[in-house]
Amino acid sequence: MTLSLPLYLIINVLIKKIMSQKIRIKLKSYDHNLVDKSAEKIVRTVKATGAIVSGPIPLPTHKRIFTVNRSTFVNKKSREQFELSSYKRLIDIYSSTAKTVDALMKLELPSGVEVEIKV
Repeated sequence: MTLSLPLYLIINVLIKKIMSQKIRIKLKSYDHNLVDKSAEKIVRTVKATGAIVSGPIPLPTHKRIFTVNRSTFVNKKSREQFELSSYKRLIDIYSSTAKTVDALMKLELPSGVEVEIKV
């Protein structure tokens, strides 16, 4: 037996489910300025809709160090090191409304920021 419900009822049920839960946004980037500006933009947008925001919480910086030889054939003792740091921020949103979800979907963030959203 299958139920065929109108689309607006399905959307209303989904919105009510989202409103009752916590939304967790995780931002990640190789540039700490981009992460901070994006987090600030999200917090401003969410506070304008009347939801409760916790964060941005800075998570530990992950550093990857690459060591390479300076020359291609000889001089094994002569090496150079390069570092790649990734910065992360965590934002929790409580008591969100449909307006909050719409505002987050319309928000434009820089392309250098990876956004992960969990409901």
